[in-house]
Amino acid sequence: MKKYLAFLLFVSSLHALAQKSTYFPALNQWEHRSPSFFNIDSNKIKEAISFAQNHENTLPKNQWLSQAMQFGKEPFSDPIGPMADRGPAAGIIIYKGYIIAEWGNPSSVEITHSVTKSMVSSVVGLAFDRGIIRSLDDKVFTYLPPIEVANTEALPVNQNPIAKSSFIYPFDTEHNRKITWEHMLRQSSDWEGVLWGKPDWADRPSDNPAEWTTRPRFEPGTVYKYNDTRVNALTLATTLVWRKPLPEVLRENIMNPIGASNTWAWTGYKNAWIVMDGKMIQSVSGGGHFGGGMFINAYDMGRFGLLTLRKGNWNGKQILSENWIRKSTTPGPANTGYGFMNYMLNTDHKMYPSAPASAYAHVGNGTNAIYVDPEHDVVAVIRWIEDKSMDGFIKILLSAFPHQ
Repeated sequence: MKKYLAFLLFVSSLHALAQKSTYFPALNQWEHRSPSFFNIDSNKIKEAISFAQNHENTLPKNQWLSQAMQFGKEPFSDPIGPMADRGPAAGIIIYKGYIIAEWGNPSSVEITHSVTKSMVSSVVGLAFDRGIIRSLDDKVFTYLPPIEVANTEALPVNQNPIAKSSFIYPFDTEHNRKITWEHMLRQSSDWEGVLWGKPDWADRPSDNPAEWTTRPRFEPGTVYKYNDTRVNALTLATTLVWRKPLPEVLRENIMNPIGASNTWAWTGYKNAWIVMDGKMIQSVSGGGHFGGGMFINAYDMGRFGLLTLRKGNWNGKQILSENWIRKSTTPGPANTGYGFMNYMLNTDHKMYPSAPASAYAHVGNGTNAIYVDPEHDVVAVIRWIEDKSMDGFIKILLSAFPHQ
């Protein structure tokens, strides 16, 4: 037994030493290394950067106009959250924790669209790690108090004296009561309802309008559907679980510990305000489909990607549990290319044929992407590249590294 305990102590010491020797950027400081310092082909890195710049998204930099061009045919598609013009293509490449290349203006704070969803799943993960959410198989509705929507239009309190309730219950239908946290994280819930004026069926609707409000619901967990209204239902539920604004949870428990700047903002819709414990709280959005979501620079995106690459550990402190990162990067039964939002998995090399199957990316419209490659110890933030060109960028990038 003594030998066994000594062995465990030895292994633990090695693990601690390895963590200590792994580089993590400090607050307001991120060390740069040239690619050649690591025997990486500098010309190939330059080629990858040129490729990203030459394949910039061709939609207008004006995000109101870009949104209209992409989603204007959808019903109720008008933005109700903040928007802002974006800059040109930008990004950074991180190897072994060090920045080895960057392009554009990585300091520019811009909308990152559905990369925000990985922030949503992270605050859910924090609640799970701390036991606030006991099991991901629990039904979401069992955690939620009555929700008082803020009376933003200054209507009389007694506007309807015979109303059934002054509260909203977004998970209180026969179908929605079946939905678990796992279903919401994997976008396989088929949640039904209207939230903040956006019906679930209005987000990327089918080509058959007659079925939008009448089709039978899929059993939760059986069918994947990318849907921002349902993501926003998850952010609302998570806000209620934490009983405080999610940006506050993210800042205190993730962004500050990883040394992120103070320049990011997580925003919601102008009508997405609730009253909790006597305080006005905005339920933030999980993406930029209707405006809002995270506005963030590439450096802070890179820090978040490095956190997930390091399996939730930051300089010896476990920010998110390894168990949570493992769950996040495990394929779901309804979509083997999707973990927890927005971990886009490279299962069977389907998403990025040139990348290892173990690679994944936090992806948002634009395209905004945080490419995470454990096999190569690489994180790359690529902003405003054509989505179809992502694999071409990755192919050139990985060709720069020495064969292992």
